[in-house]
Amino acid sequence: MNEDKNLNILISNDDGVFALGVRTLADTLAKAGHHVTVVCPDRERSATGHGLTLHQPLRAQEVESIFHPLVTAWSCSGTPADCVKFALSAVLETKPDLVLSGINHGPNLGTDVLYSGTVSAAMEGTLEGIPSVAFSLVSFTNNEFQVAANFALKLINQLDINQFPKPALLSVNIPAVAQSDIAGVMITRQGLRRYIEKFEKRYDPHGKSYYWLVGEIIEDIPQPEDPNLPPHILTDVQAIRDRYITITPLQYNLTDAVTAKFLYNHKLNIDCS
Repeated sequence: MNEDKNLNILISNDDGVFALGVRTLADTLAKAGHHVTVVCPDRERSATGHGLTLHQPLRAQEVESIFHPLVTAWSCSGTPADCVKFALSAVLETKPDLVLSGINHGPNLGTDVLYSGTVSAAMEGTLEGIPSVAFSLVSFTNNEFQVAANFALKLINQLDINQFPKPALLSVNIPAVAQSDIAGVMITRQGLRRYIEKFEKRYDPHGKSYYWLVGEIIEDIPQPEDPNLPPHILTDVQAIRDRYITITPLQYNLTDAVTAKFLYNHKLNIDCS
């Protein structure tokens, strides 16, 4: 329990430093007594995944008059992962207790996490051995982030970060409904969220063609049970539909143990000459 401890917290996002979601989260935590540093992209960098800026310099500057006076904030020209790396190496004098990302405008459910800059910012913290949480509001149009920020405060106050078996990476999705309409909080597993995708051909004012990625979400895709988890644990896609706040533990190790065992047991005899 961290209720009586003021934590040193680093916050980033992929919606940009001027986004309402990160401001609501940072200000809520600062007012509660936590020491908050914000380092975010200088513009929206959604769906950048875990990309890094390698072929041009990063530019960063402090941001004033946007956040609560107790919040130290920086904007950075890089990706969300860049921002966390920059913060840990060049802004903060000591390693933070937590890295938070968000509150993202829109869901990060199922396989969305593979593309999400929000989740990648949190993952960068975990890679550095710091417990990290990505927060997402499940709406692209709702601008009421306070319910999600209040839950984030409750969550970090209750997390005993020293008790986790390893530095955690949590993806938290909050329904975009009133507090009274939230069904509860559920630990979930990652679901499958696919899209019917197409590239729509359009033309600019000069008559030159360009393409715009458009698509429709498919959410009701059956998911096999994970033998390592109790069978009653729902996917995040299922639980959010029932208006539960979902907490999905993630990991960055993508090794497929089932296929690895299959290949090992079949002792492939491939000539590499």
